[in-house]
Amino acid sequence: MTQTDTHPTGTTIPAFPKDRTCPYQPSPHYQEFHSEEPLVQVELFDGRLAWLVTGHAEGRALLTDPRLSSDWAHPNFPLIVQRTEGREGLSFPLIGVDDPEHARQRRMLIPSFGVKRMATLRPTIQQEVDRMIDEMLAKGPTIDLVTSYSLPVPSMVICALLDVPYEDHGFFEDRSRRFVGAATSAEADAAFGELYGYLHGLVQKKQENPGEGLLDDLIAGQLAEGDLNHNEVVMIALVLLLAGHETTANGISLAVLTLLQHPEQLDALRRDPSLITNTVEEVLRFASVSDFMVRLAKEDIEVGGTTIKAGDALVFSISLINRDSKAYENPYTFDIERSARHHVGFGHGIHQCLGQNLARAELEIAIGTLFARIPDLRLAVPLDEVPIKAGHDAQGPTELPVTW
Repeated sequence: MTQTDTHPTGTTIPAFPKDRTCPYQPSPHYQEFHSEEPLVQVELFDGRLAWLVTGHAEGRALLTDPRLSSDWAHPNFPLIVQRTEGREGLSFPLIGVDDPEHARQRRMLIPSFGVKRMATLRPTIQQEVDRMIDEMLAKGPTIDLVTSYSLPVPSMVICALLDVPYEDHGFFEDRSRRFVGAATSAEADAAFGELYGYLHGLVQKKQENPGEGLLDDLIAGQLAEGDLNHNEVVMIALVLLLAGHETTANGISLAVLTLLQHPEQLDALRRDPSLITNTVEEVLRFASVSDFMVRLAKEDIEVGGTTIKAGDALVFSISLINRDSKAYENPYTFDIERSARHHVGFGHGIHQCLGQNLARAELEIAIGTLFARIPDLRLAVPLDEVPIKAGHDAQGPTELPVTW
């Protein structure tokens, strides 16, 4: 597809999404979208036009608007990447359904992701983080942080939460990467099928030999009582497994990389470790691991003089919403002392990330402990040699060579 195409009106419509050139900055092509208008038109890979939402206030308002749908199974739901073609009718719990179905599913899981429950996990996270750093120090002084640290930390945590055998982490990490990074629907379907098959078998095993994780709670409660069927339990487990390690792994890598490239901010964190909470929020705002969210308009909606028609596609640019100068002073500056809590790194509205408390705990512990224990950590290659993921993927480096 070309970088831009011409609409019948004669205006130039830019293509979306585009790849980043810096791991923690939006694609330079997106600068053209940050105009005075909070909504601009873009063209998706299949030629469909969509409204790209870049305004912070407008984005948060629209994400709470019940006239927008998140129903991935709708035949008119917009596709951002080719790998999602041919998946009409496939329902993804929590992230790809609307109320009341979404609310029903979310209510079943909220107790497992509350602040108090996450607080009880912190000692386990700390213990595993220390163990992984011990192993890194033994292997060092040069390693790939992604495979040695960023990915194993959230993989271990989500396995513990769900009670998924951690010895299988290599399998689901590989298939997850293949699924979310697939260029074609055939590649995505193959990885999805293997993940589904693995979890289908695991649910069957747990019905015969229960454990003590969230997955076991769903089986003993909602599945046994008929509130969920077998397929729904498998799909919920799949969504939690994917979301529970892939995005957080990218967040850890991006946080480390961003801090290393902003030494004055890293020095401030070292002087005052209590800034770790602010640091995590600023990383989530600045680096935007998930770079976009997609919705379908069910009714006409007026936004700042623009009419979104029923049936229109909407794409929320998280990185641009989080860099709106109306919401943040000097938005392209990384500043761990700013108050960035109202970012949309975890989304907003009813679909705001269910696991955000868990992700925050993991990021705070993983980042704070890493720099405390390895104070001379640094990149082993120049920044422009760090390989990064494509624009249609969750953002982050595919490898992060570091040394000390």
